[in-house]
Amino acid sequence: MSNQLKILLSPPHMSGNEQKYINQAFETNWIAPLGPNVDAFEHELAHYVGSKGAAAVSSGTAAIHLALELLGVGKGDKVFCSTFTFIASANPILYQGAEPVFIDSEPETWNISPVALQKAFSDAKKEGKLPKAVIVVNLYGQSAKMDDIVSICESYNVPIIEDAAESLGSLYNGKKSGTFGKFGIYSFNGNKIITTSGGGMLVSNDEEALQKARFLATQSRDPAPHYQHSQIGYNYRLSNILAGVGRAQLEVLDDRVSARRKIFETYVSNLGSIEGVEFMPELEGTFSNRWLTTLLVDPKAIPVTPYEIINALGEENIEARPLWKPLHLQPLFKGTDFYSHNDNIVISEVLFARGLCLPSGSNMKKEEQDRVINVIKQKFNELTITS
Repeated sequence: MSNQLKILLSPPHMSGNEQKYINQAFETNWIAPLGPNVDAFEHELAHYVGSKGAAAVSSGTAAIHLALELLGVGKGDKVFCSTFTFIASANPILYQGAEPVFIDSEPETWNISPVALQKAFSDAKKEGKLPKAVIVVNLYGQSAKMDDIVSICESYNVPIIEDAAESLGSLYNGKKSGTFGKFGIYSFNGNKIITTSGGGMLVSNDEEALQKARFLATQSRDPAPHYQHSQIGYNYRLSNILAGVGRAQLEVLDDRVSARRKIFETYVSNLGSIEGVEFMPELEGTFSNRWLTTLLVDPKAIPVTPYEIINALGEENIEARPLWKPLHLQPLFKGTDFYSHNDNIVISEVLFARGLCLPSGSNMKKEEQDRVINVIKQKFNELTITS
């Protein structure tokens, strides 16, 4: 193991202005999960993405859960969901006692396949049981094919929850990622493009629904002088201190996107000409925040696996990870219905088998990125020579 400082995959990147908002919270004793920073963060985030409103919550997972609750998803219902994503996209379906149906990726965005989605809807209509919602994930900052997906879902009158946990700051045909569905969600986990340490946001143009979300997120406390509760609630509101961190982070979001895109471009310029190496595409008309730089290795062209690269980087104290394991392959979801992009190949499984994520933090120094690139080049050279 190298004794050099560890290069992390996507560490937090503070702007230096966070302390101002944190101090304001302390000076006014707004320490609880409500207060001026929460209100302002909701307003500022909604304004940035072009949504009528937003509700700050404790995590992106909480935001998805609230969206499902607001849409009336319950026991026996079905929810269509991207398979190629982190499990947090689908776990809230189980919280509601509903059943996920997983949809394969397509090669141009790596996100939910409109072809597979249409197959799933056709079968659901024949069975007389349409899903209550569709969860569309924008992976690694790249928007899904939202025009096609919105068109399909509208034809069946099924609402979309757009999981933009990884794509805050991205654009699809000039419109901000996360604003195409009935609800959109963002994550401010420590590894995201901006962070509140832990936190999330639910956005919508339905301000009445957002008010209901805030009610549910504060234990569904009825308006009464005593503590009265008529329905199940959750402890999901974001703290006023962490919302202050989020306000400062939001101020530099566009700078963080520019930095991540530059990191991506540097990787491409140094590794993109190697035969058998392919980077995540950017669909025409979209603008990815490039939250993580991800690449694929073609085993037919070069004798190296993603895990061999990840291990080589690990030996040099550099963090890298495989791409998401498709949810239809996870033990938790064994036996769940799944629709593939085509009959001959499962796109999400190919991506998982061939791909990895490279360190992409917006505070990454040039010499750190050079270290990553040199290790990868050396590994490719070793395996090419010995094969």
